[in-house]
Amino acid sequence: MRFEKLNDVLGTANRGNPAESGLCTLCRADCAGKCETWKSSLVGRKLLYPRDFGFVTAGANNTTHVGVSYNSLRIQGYAYGSIGLSEGMTTNADDCIFPNVDLTTEFGNTVKTKCHLPLMTGALGSTFIAAKYWDSFAVGCALTGIPIVIGENVVGVDKESTINGGRIKIAPELDRRIDIYLRYYDGYGAIIVQLNVEDTRNGVAEYVAEKYGNKCIIELKWGQGAKNIGGEIQVTSLDYALFLKERGYVVDPNPALPEVQEAFARGSIKSFARHSRLGGTHLDTVALVREDFMKSVDYLRSLGFDRISLKTGSYGMEELAMAIKFASDAGLDLLTIDGSGGGTGMSPWNMMQSWGVPSINLHAKAYEYASILAARGQKVVDLSFAGGFALEDSIFKGLALGAPFAKMICMGRGIMIPGFLGANIEGVFNPDRKEKINGNWDTLPKSVSDIGSTPEEIFASYFDVQKKVGKEEMRNIPYGAVAMWTMADKLACGIQQLLAGARKFKVNQISREDIYAGNRETAQETGITHITDAKNASAREILLA
Repeated sequence: MRFEKLNDVLGTANRGNPAESGLCTLCRADCAGKCETWKSSLVGRKLLYPRDFGFVTAGANNTTHVGVSYNSLRIQGYAYGSIGLSEGMTTNADDCIFPNVDLTTEFGNTVKTKCHLPLMTGALGSTFIAAKYWDSFAVGCALTGIPIVIGENVVGVDKESTINGGRIKIAPELDRRIDIYLRYYDGYGAIIVQLNVEDTRNGVAEYVAEKYGNKCIIELKWGQGAKNIGGEIQVTSLDYALFLKERGYVVDPNPALPEVQEAFARGSIKSFARHSRLGGTHLDTVALVREDFMKSVDYLRSLGFDRISLKTGSYGMEELAMAIKFASDAGLDLLTIDGSGGGTGMSPWNMMQSWGVPSINLHAKAYEYASILAARGQKVVDLSFAGGFALEDSIFKGLALGAPFAKMICMGRGIMIPGFLGANIEGVFNPDRKEKINGNWDTLPKSVSDIGSTPEEIFASYFDVQKKVGKEEMRNIPYGAVAMWTMADKLACGIQQLLAGARKFKVNQISREDIYAGNRETAQETGITHITDAKNASAREILLA
């Protein structure tokens, strides 16, 4: 088993049961620690190594690989060679060091989007946790130079927004989210705005095109890995539930019914679930889906968008093939493929447990299907893999499994944890701002105070962020953004080390030969060579030479 609740080597612990990613199945914004992602948001790259150096020895406990998952893939290392050195570097050992591994990447068809790291967020939409901690998420992503996705329904659930005649007139929450990111955007990364059925009806694309133009990437949405229906949020106000119903959403139970209102007044109903609609319900053949998709892309281009992406969920093989083929035919800039089964919102639990294609299976088939198009001479859309990524080794494996088509790894829950943690710490040091920034702590828990007693002591990357923005601007940087930078620094360093061990000095040089399968079943399902078969032929040649 890859993840247990306690990791004595790193001094980390999961509050709840660890999922395939290493995160708890239920991640709380008020958590006092200390899973690996949580702790890395404070101490950064130090967490790559066992604790208490000089007093300990450490040995891996992950020697048995059972079943098919990303944890059943292993990473190759080589004893000679070097590939992808930057211009001006030589194969001298002084140049071939892991800090020289270049992690910058880009994606896009004709207009390239550059990123400092091959990472991006999942869709952070109308869930209240996304709104509460947006400043930390957006500033953190902008400073680290990675894309952030504004998910569905942000305008529709905003009481302050104005929609007349099916078109947005005022959208303060959407504006806030875009503007915060753009304030610190330095040419690396991107702000991506997602569209679902309701967003399309409300004119989100038209609003973004008119006000922001090509400062944003626009994203069509087919689905996600957490559920096979539209997005949900939960509201506890009858007035708000009625507002959402009037906005055109499906609200359950129906707040307009007298018996439901009475039940709410007497306390037997305490909340309402707002649901989005399913897309594509008027289409019943693949040909019609393709025609409708191409029309949507053409329309978005007519609005002036140079960059368009698509997000698809963990549907079956037919939908996967359609997403890759249609996105490639349309010349889209990115296709995010989200495997089952994690979510950042309110996905029905048993649905999330049981529906859809697990990430490794879905991503392996994505590589296979992309290869079919490439073999026919077609330019394949750049891919981003999502679904259970949190640590540097899983990021490496995802990029390698999808190489050369996978350019990005999309992180959902893992990239949100530093935002929560930073806000909690900031609320302790600035109690007058605690409510505004949604801090949950009155005092620092021991898991934090053992690290330091001031922000400068607590965050390993505090002065790196200060160097980038300056001392004066540092006053405006949310601690959640500092925590995100710190966590990203740990991930970046870890990926650099893994790439250097594989003798790859540019992330875009990663290949499927840089991983191997830990068991025969994983080899069969992914097409990745089994451990003892990898390079076995050349090994025999050496012996027989």
